[in-house]
Amino acid sequence: MSNTDIAPAEVDCAASAFTGVLHPREVPLGGPRAIRVRRTLPQRDRSLIGAWCFADHYGPHDVHDGVGMDVPPHPHTGLQTVSWLFDGEVEHRDSAGVHAYVRPGELNLMTAGAGICHSEVSTAATTVLHGVQLWVALPDADRDTGRDFAHYTPEPVSVPGATLRVFLGQLAGSRSPVHTFTPLLGAQVDIDPGAQVDLGVDPTFEHGVLLDQGHLEVAGSAIDVADLAYQGTGGVTLTLRNPGAQPARAILLGGPPFEEQLVMWWNFVGRSHDDIATYRRLWEAHDGRFGAVDGYRGAVDRLPAPPLPNATLRPRPNPKGLS
Repeated sequence: MSNTDIAPAEVDCAASAFTGVLHPREVPLGGPRAIRVRRTLPQRDRSLIGAWCFADHYGPHDVHDGVGMDVPPHPHTGLQTVSWLFDGEVEHRDSAGVHAYVRPGELNLMTAGAGICHSEVSTAATTVLHGVQLWVALPDADRDTGRDFAHYTPEPVSVPGATLRVFLGQLAGSRSPVHTFTPLLGAQVDIDPGAQVDLGVDPTFEHGVLLDQGHLEVAGSAIDVADLAYQGTGGVTLTLRNPGAQPARAILLGGPPFEEQLVMWWNFVGRSHDDIATYRRLWEAHDGRFGAVDGYRGAVDRLPAPPLPNATLRPRPNPKGLS
């Protein structure tokens, strides 16, 4: 998924002292009739959870009238994209030659590395579109790796009071085979009505819980749909409680604090203004760094990059305090 802000601000993606609940902001995904998404990462209070640097939550959107997701080919650098649906179907095409579909309960992970471009279009059979789109920053040693794509369908795992689907990393004895470049946790957690779930977690990880539906308390703090609750390192248990009469569903993210400073602007992750300016120039020049997407049939053949801001893009210093 593209960051389609026409005037995107740079984001440092550095660890911060924030601990608490992040509330989303709404942004459009594409042109004037675009669906709207709720963005919880990045924010000034917290731009990273582990290497997770971007989180959009969308839907449920009624798209039976044909106004769904249609994101033309657009570039990425220095990251992996994680697509996870609750409802609907999205067609994916990328410049590595991959043509795949995103379906509920199935992980699609695309590695951009040095450069890739891709398109995303909800299929004609989709009447409701509902899911999350996540990005993972690549460490400096791997940010120029080659393009790649992985697909994985995790088996549901039952624990007292909940069902887990672990699509990245490991939790409660379930392990994903999908490769990541830093230790990560990504899982869907469905919590039974009235249940409290105490999940054993890695104390070297920080964690975020993004609520998709229902009611949920995370470590005693109540959150609303599309909120993201944060728990820092040091804890061996993450406590989730559903006080409602209906099931609750959340996405659990985790990883050790990512200590590298990054500059993230539009769909690029780099380390400096010069990195970002170079990526933008190469995309606008149709450079082979990003390749080309075959088979996309939208109104425009690719997304143009927004203009760079007048100021130099700089990573902000790592705030001091708890991670």
